[in-house]
Amino acid sequence: MNAPSAGGGLRVLHLGKFYPPASGGMEAHVQTLARAQAALGAQVEVLCANHAADGAGTSHEFQGRSPTCETWDGPVRVTRLGRLASVARMDAMPDLPRMLGRALSRGVDIVHLHTPNPTWVLALDVVRRLPPVFITHHSDVIRQKVAGALFKPFEVLLYARARRVLATSAAYVPGSPLLRAFRGKVRALPLGLDLAPYLQPSAAAREAEAHWRAQAAGAPLWLMVGRLVYYKGLFTALEAEARRRARALGVADRVTWAGYLPPDSLVGALHAATALWFCGNARSEAYGLSQVEAMASGLPVLNTAIPHSGVAWVSLHEQTGLTVPVGDAEALAAAARRLLEEPGLAQRLGREARERAVAEFRHDVMAWRSLSLYSEALGRPAPVMAPDVALLRLTGSV
Repeated sequence: MNAPSAGGGLRVLHLGKFYPPASGGMEAHVQTLARAQAALGAQVEVLCANHAADGAGTSHEFQGRSPTCETWDGPVRVTRLGRLASVARMDAMPDLPRMLGRALSRGVDIVHLHTPNPTWVLALDVVRRLPPVFITHHSDVIRQKVAGALFKPFEVLLYARARRVLATSAAYVPGSPLLRAFRGKVRALPLGLDLAPYLQPSAAAREAEAHWRAQAAGAPLWLMVGRLVYYKGLFTALEAEARRRARALGVADRVTWAGYLPPDSLVGALHAATALWFCGNARSEAYGLSQVEAMASGLPVLNTAIPHSGVAWVSLHEQTGLTVPVGDAEALAAAARRLLEEPGLAQRLGREARERAVAEFRHDVMAWRSLSLYSEALGRPAPVMAPDVALLRLTGSV
């Protein structure tokens, strides 16, 4: 007789902002978690905004007006809701009430919301009866202070209704007023990835790696991955204000602005690089999935000690990389020189980075933890564990 699946047929509805191929950490996480839960036997559906105007969400670029469409990502049903407009980070989606009602009518055991996401918070606030709600709190609203203050009562209302609030790391909780307010229902669920493309690069990724190595021509290759937004800390890495400042500093010829990289090209860049520079400067940078990608590729990480953020917990100082103060370009440069000058340091950090990624940040580990948290909150028996996952302790209350 076959053992029951870990998912046990649990019906999960994820509510995300967008869904890949839309780029972004939250988008990648929703897809990874949905796929991994489905692989463990859960019935998984996703509702999100349609980021693209092509009707099927096939572009990675964010566009304006879009239609509603329904597709399947393997066993995961994905409904992309058409947008009329987006104002102050809120999407106007006329089909939302109807499609949410249709999804709930199919039978749902868990509604899993990913925030910050004003549109879905307001939508759920007005639904009188909901299945148990779980919220993954990816980040506080940091810079949009006025909008955040106006929106806070609606957030508090929904968080109070939630069965569990999931932080991406225990390190993030003490600095978050919202998480502290609901600490009794907060649990940690570290984000994970399907590490196979990084552990075993494809032929296309190896070709991309050769390209990046040739472009570096034997010089150190420092890699940064992320959107050009304030909290990524790109300006610290360059001591710059983008291209103009790079030219003024005389380093423009050493900076490649690669733009969007397809997955294989990104994997190749990670394997060719000397280290990942992860220079976040605000708690908007709560975790840093690109750190996990680098670690799985055997790449040391140079990150920053953002107070009450999970960034320095994902990649640990002197274990999987080096951590420097926020905004300190001289300390970042000194850490980079250590990797070049201390014999064996980069190799040791890269090796331990890969070991930590495999032990803590695999997608199947994350999925099993999430199903266990669902079961614990619902008073159901713990799900059956795969042999290699069974040795890992479920992250408990924080």
